[in-house]
Amino acid sequence: MRIRITRTREGVALPAYKTGGSVAFDLAAAEAAAVPAKGLCLVPTGLVIAVPDGHTLLIAARSSLFKKKGLMLANNLGVIDRDYCGPTDEIHILLWNPGDADVSIVKGERLAQGFFVPVTKAEWAEGPADAPARGGIGSTGGYTATTT
Repeated sequence: MRIRITRTREGVALPAYKTGGSVAFDLAAAEAAAVPAKGLCLVPTGLVIAVPDGHTLLIAARSSLFKKKGLMLANNLGVIDRDYCGPTDEIHILLWNPGDADVSIVKGERLAQGFFVPVTKAEWAEGPADAPARGGIGSTGGYTATTT
């Protein structure tokens, strides 16, 4: 699959699959940043990626992000829509620092990974529920959530 990509800044590397078996490509910081303790930071990638028809681009944390940096993706999983590909639609990585000290990000540091996933849009057909109730959150493990 050929994907149109635009670099919004000079010196930004194109994403790369690091091994032959990789399903995701790495996304890196386009500039240095600091993620404040207990705070958020929106880190630019310097990339606009045109998602192909029938797909979405999902952004996930690299498996080493928390172990190495103590950081997490604030939204756990980013969803890049197909129509987010205009000249100023640069992809950013929203990082959360749950720790007690600021964390520095170096330009070019790989923080997240992206992968294309086929999607199907739903057409809604309103009607009554057609299956018996099976329980609530955690019901298959013996836990039943209650609301008050």
